[in-house]
Amino acid sequence: MVFADLFFLFAFLPAFALCYLLASRAEGNRVKNAVLVVFSLIFYAWGEPVYVFLLVLCALLNWLVGLGVGRAGRGKTFWLIVGLVVNLAILGVFKYLGFFGELLGVPVPALALPIGISFYTFQSISYLVDVYRGESPAQKRFGGLLLYIAMFPQLIAGPIVRYGTIAREIQHRKVTVDDLADGSFRFLVGLGKKVILANQLSEVSDQFLAGDLGGLTTAGAWVGLIAFSLQIYFDFSGYSDMAIGIGRCLGFHFKENFDHPYCCNSITDFWRRWHISLGSFFRDYLYIPLGGNRRHQALNILVVWFLTGMWHGASWNFIVWGLYFGLIVALEKYTLLRWKVPAWLLHSYSLLLVVLGWGIFYFVDFSRMTAFFPLLFGKAEAFTDFTVQSALLSRFWLWLAALVCCLPLGRWIERMIGTRRAFGRSVLMLSKLVLALALLAVSTALLVGATNNPFIYTRF
Repeated sequence: MVFADLFFLFAFLPAFALCYLLASRAEGNRVKNAVLVVFSLIFYAWGEPVYVFLLVLCALLNWLVGLGVGRAGRGKTFWLIVGLVVNLAILGVFKYLGFFGELLGVPVPALALPIGISFYTFQSISYLVDVYRGESPAQKRFGGLLLYIAMFPQLIAGPIVRYGTIAREIQHRKVTVDDLADGSFRFLVGLGKKVILANQLSEVSDQFLAGDLGGLTTAGAWVGLIAFSLQIYFDFSGYSDMAIGIGRCLGFHFKENFDHPYCCNSITDFWRRWHISLGSFFRDYLYIPLGGNRRHQALNILVVWFLTGMWHGASWNFIVWGLYFGLIVALEKYTLLRWKVPAWLLHSYSLLLVVLGWGIFYFVDFSRMTAFFPLLFGKAEAFTDFTVQSALLSRFWLWLAALVCCLPLGRWIERMIGTRRAFGRSVLMLSKLVLALALLAVSTALLVGATNNPFIYTRF
């Protein structure tokens, strides 16, 4: 089940809201948490009924190991190692066994990849490490840790929520009117990003990139690649917005996962703004322990980026993609970030390299990737054709809306209106209400009969 789905919007979500509202009559949060856990397991089992048992088993193992880490004193290192090995082994078997088996020429059974396993595995690891470091107490109740790992807003495609971020809110949280209003608006903005922008852009990218590359023109290659670059941003940031919005309505305050990355002024800056939860995970749990900026910085960057590529998938293109950005980030540390370069030039350079990187990311088939890039740089039989012109002109408003929505419009509008005065706050509130209703109406209309509606990051 995904958020941008009519069944989720008009059946699952209202049923959950009703049960959760009834549970709110009970004192404390235990009944509400039980409702949230049950609906989260239903949400996950809807598409993967078998692997819901794996999810529960992972939560149980991490709960037991977490208790060991929290109580063991000098032996807590042993328990942490056990937890890390178990989590990485589960992830490795389901996600990488086939890749390494093929690489070594060893036959291995084909296993379907459980949805969201990379996300909930990393959340489990962050929980154990934070308990080990004394930054968070071990969760005494199994239900509390199961809620943290299985909570449906962020279960299948993130963001990666640190345990310390919501540890207190699991048992002690209250929902205000502002939480409901801001959370609902954030959810509908994310829904609009996904349905109105990402889904339509996916039709353009698939038109040029998914079929036979033999007849692709140079202009067509660029149009398809730029469409995919915008699609993956609105797809993933839209999901993050919806997850953050639902969490806010429930009293959970997830951290931001995107900060207008296409406004970056370097590749380093881009990755501070894109998938922030994954970047901060690798920074805090791998980069800094390896030595960070203190020693072997370039090597540490390459290790982190190699594993970042591997995290995205067991395929050579993801490894190349990770090393591609790792090399650029490492080089920036010693060059561009130390030089005085005009801002417009930095921005242009960053966007070009990011878009090229998405070309590596898109083509899981390595032979198709190596065939695509020569076309991108002029080796096609023709520079442009009618298909390119049609894609640009017939979807002019889609391109314009996508480019404009990459900008921090919300911040600019709030500054322009001014929220310190009552009149400014009233105008902003009314504007949000009108926009939210419009987004819901248009998204619903587009979802009726929609044939292309997957979230890209559910496969990771």
